[in-house]
Amino acid sequence: MGADTAFQVVVLNGGSSSGKSSLCRAFQNLRQETWLRVGVDTVFDMVAPRVAESLIGANGTVSLEVEEFRRAEEFFRRGVAEMVRAGARVLIDEVFLSGPAGADRWREALAGASILWLGVRCDPAEAERRERARGDRVPGMARIQATLVHRGMHYDLELDTTATDPKSLAEALAARLASSGQG
Repeated sequence: MGADTAFQVVVLNGGSSSGKSSLCRAFQNLRQETWLRVGVDTVFDMVAPRVAESLIGANGTVSLEVEEFRRAEEFFRRGVAEMVRAGARVLIDEVFLSGPAGADRWREALAGASILWLGVRCDPAEAERRERARGDRVPGMARIQATLVHRGMHYDLELDTTATDPKSLAEALAARLASSGQG
């Protein structure tokens, strides 16, 4: 890969309502080149509603062990990997409930691609406040996931969205990419 494609993929890992999607949108608006945003919510939207609904407990816990969802998730990873192999730059908006095992599944699918691993952190109380304001999440999910998704993870960059606006965080991401030769 040339210097202009130092990173083809940025994997953002953070809990629900941590600000990953806002950060992705701000980054896309900042950059001249095209970056496609995909993520676990895409998989939820692709499967039958009965499957997506069966994954989320009343207390905000999420279980991804439903076979139909796991298969859809694998097809999705393979499809994203094909886009990357075709030359797309991709932002992957993820929630690694299974920690490093989830990251390993992406590493396997994206073998050969240059990946920047980004931890998106948010104070649990702030994530919970955002969750309530959204009104489209099961209460408790954001607080549970705020620290859980980072256990055992190793990142190239970590950004905290608690009190920093998405544009500033997008600029920090762009600076990290520039320092690696991304431009």
